[in-house]
Amino acid sequence: MDFIDYYKVLGVEKEAKPDDIKKAYRKQARKLHPDLNPNDKEAHKKFQQVNEANEVLSDPEKRKKYDKYGKDWQHGEAYEKARQAQGSRSYSGGGGQQFSGGGEEDDFSDFFASMFGGGGHSSSGGHTKFRGQDYNAELHLNLEDVFKTHQQTLTVNGKNVRITIPAGVEDGQKIKLKGYGSPGVNGGPNGDLYITFVIKADPRFKRLGNDLYMTTEVDLYDAVLGGEVTIDTLAGKVKVKIKPETQNGSKIKLKGKGVPVYKKEDEFGDLVITWNIKMPANLTEKETELFTQLKELRP
Repeated sequence: MDFIDYYKVLGVEKEAKPDDIKKAYRKQARKLHPDLNPNDKEAHKKFQQVNEANEVLSDPEKRKKYDKYGKDWQHGEAYEKARQAQGSRSYSGGGGQQFSGGGEEDDFSDFFASMFGGGGHSSSGGHTKFRGQDYNAELHLNLEDVFKTHQQTLTVNGKNVRITIPAGVEDGQKIKLKGYGSPGVNGGPNGDLYITFVIKADPRFKRLGNDLYMTTEVDLYDAVLGGEVTIDTLAGKVKVKIKPETQNGSKIKLKGKGVPVYKKEDEFGDLVITWNIKMPANLTEKETELFTQLKELRP
């Protein structure tokens, strides 16, 4: 296995703070995302490396092991156990190779060379299996995308994977695709792929759980006399009645016009509408006169 400098992949220093790593990952992921580079195999490869780098460097424990053991960080604990069992004298791998003395990094490299063979390939004598590395990725969606269960195709490690996105997923929610991570070592199981959903903010609605909130302007005359307005919901347009003498800032609830409950598409949240009464501007003399008469009629 060739060594990949995860710090270099993300474009950060080795002393980078977690926030710097997070910002660098998001910048690189947006730039290299397969949806923006559908026919660029090199971009797909770099996108995968960016996800691997983030998966390791964003986890304090994994980052500590990576800094200590490099490309073989996943098997550092196995090395430590073997080292403790054999003491500092020697270790005999399945291929009969031995090492003794020397620095810790040299011992570690020799340990895996003897167990799995050079270049990261399993040796015929190696019997210990190791699980592959997990991958992490972000999937960016619009609010409309979470209204119905649908499928999307992702490119994972050069392969197209078709996944089902359940209705009602929330921003920051994760799902696991078992076995879609890095291949295992020496016949071990593959790692998993963890997908984090990033839901883009919608200018029309604010989402809280399964409920949606929106503000709609109402003409002064409709607020006073009553009327009707057409509202855009995720399920389509609906006509909503405005009661006479509606007050500014008052709210109504449209039951079942919110977001589907996760994995329960027959259950929905509500849509809460706040009325914002729009005052008339540029009144004519006649309108001003009529408003004056109305004012005088009020007790």
